[in-house]
Amino acid sequence: MEQDVWTEQVARTYDTSSAYMFLPEVLGPTVEFLARRAEGGPALEFAIGTGRVALPLRERGVSVTGIELSEPMVRELRRKPGGDGIPVTPGDMADVRVPGEFSLVYLVYNTIGNLLTQDEQVACFRNAARHLRPGGRFVIEVGVPDLQRLPPGETARPFHVGEHHVGFDTYDLVNQRLVSHHYRISDGRAEIFHSHHRFVWPSELDLMARLAGLELTERFADWTAAPFTADSRAHVSVWQKP
Repeated sequence: MEQDVWTEQVARTYDTSSAYMFLPEVLGPTVEFLARRAEGGPALEFAIGTGRVALPLRERGVSVTGIELSEPMVRELRRKPGGDGIPVTPGDMADVRVPGEFSLVYLVYNTIGNLLTQDEQVACFRNAARHLRPGGRFVIEVGVPDLQRLPPGETARPFHVGEHHVGFDTYDLVNQRLVSHHYRISDGRAEIFHSHHRFVWPSELDLMARLAGLELTERFADWTAAPFTADSRAHVSVWQKP
C-alpha cells in the first residue's frame, strides 16, 4: 500500500474534502448496517483513518479496534472527542495482526483499492479471516469499475463535482489500475491530490474470499440494503467465516 500518499497535509484536510461522506443520509445507514452485522461483538476496522465510521459505531455500543498505516491520519482521529478510546495498531491491513477475535471486520469507502496488487488484496482477505471468530463477518464497501460508462477511446470519469472540489478517475485498463485526481479550493488556494488504486470486480473479490475460507452471504448496492443490479455503481458485500 502507498504510505507516502496519506501525509500530514492530506490528513488535515481529509474530513473536509470528504464532507459528503459525513452526511447523515450516508453515515447513518453505514453505522446501522455494521452495528447489526457485529451482533453485539467487537469490530475491527481496516484502515480506520480519522474515525469517520469508527467513532459513531462506538457510540452505538460496538467495541471498535483499528489498523492504520498513516500516523497523521491516526493523529487526526486522536484529536476528536472519543478518539483516544479506540485502540489503533499501526501498519498495513494486509498483514498486521491485532490480538483477539472479532465478530466483524470491515473496510469502507473503496479502501480495498489502496492495495495495488492482487496478491496484497488476497492477503487482506486472509488477514480478515484470521481475525474473525467462527460465524464472524467481513464487510467491504467498494465501487464497481466504471468501465461500461467510458466512451470509446476515453479513460476518465468524474466521481464528484462540487463548489470547492472536483474529482475524477483515470483508468489503466491493461494493468487494472486507476488514479483518483482531486482538485479543491481551500482558503482561497488550489490544492491537488492524486491517489493510486487497483480496481476490482465483485466476482474477483468473491474468489479472494473463497481463498481465505470465507463465504458470500450478502451483497447490496449500498448501505441501505438496496438490491445489487447490473446498473449498481457500488456494492456492500458481506462474507462470513464458517
